Amino acid sequence: MANIRLIKRRIRSIQNTAKITRAMEMVAASKMRKAQERGLAGRPYSDKMVEVVADLTRATMATGSSAPHPLLEVRPEVKKIAVVFVSPDRGMCGGLISNLSRKIGQFFITSKKPVVSVAIGRKSVDFLRRTGRHMLAEFTNMGDRPSFLETLPISRVVLDEYTGGAVDEVYIAYNRFVSTVVQQPVIEKLLPVDTAQFQSTQEKDAGAGAVEHIYEPDVASVLNELLPRFVEMRVYQVILESIASEQSARMVAMRNATSNARDLVEDLTLQFNKARQDVITRELLDITAGKMALEQEK
Repeated sequence: MANIRLIKRRIRSIQNTAKITRAMEMVAASKMRKAQERGLAGRPYSDKMVEVVADLTRATMATGSSAPHPLLEVRPEVKKIAVVFVSPDRGMCGGLISNLSRKIGQFFITSKKPVVSVAIGRKSVDFLRRTGRHMLAEFTNMGDRPSFLETLPISRVVLDEYTGGAVDEVYIAYNRFVSTVVQQPVIEKLLPVDTAQFQSTQEKDAGAGAVEHIYEPDVASVLNELLPRFVEMRVYQVILESIASEQSARMVAMRNATSNARDLVEDLTLQFNKARQDVITRELLDITAGKMALEQEK
């Protein structure tokens, strides 16, 4: 009887857990759609920004009238590296956080230069503190719908550290949104701005018939103004991609948890029925044995 009570208690507990995970799945699904829309909506602007910067870089390199912009110049000796680690504030999203933490941990191990970090999200702060990494700054509680202005302090820290010479390269680690079930942990170079990427983009545009741009007052002035905006836009787009990945992974994880809870309830229900059947069978045997004993006494 005690075993039956224990199984019933476990069934009730798992059913309550399934209700919670189901509710979390519905909330994550609602947030996921909005996050995906925001993340995907920013990609055309990001692509156009890359196209314009590519054209400006090409024009500047062709004229050779001025020194390259500090954000484009590759430094001959890399003494220190900075990593912007973008992670969720909360867990319950499957292997999303662990996969990215594993990737950035491998980056720390293989890097031959000192690495400092800028943490975005509580999970990145926890990981960097647990591993004893130096943090230049930490940003938490960004919310599910951060505005562009809210991300500007992050970009400002990165730009100030790079232009001031404190770091010679800046990388950004985040979960790239591919689809609802696929989120790819990546580490990309943010600074210096990758001119090779721009040149390949420019070649594709030229093959497709690129449009000739006219810049006022001149190419160098526009490039000097646009490159910091490009970094700010890139940081903002990465945060949107990370949020879309987080909500998608959480929805899938909660759906799997709900399904597993239901499967477990079915298994426990089967055990409960078997245990109850055993109890009933034993009671029937006791009654039958007692009846037979009384008949033998008569």
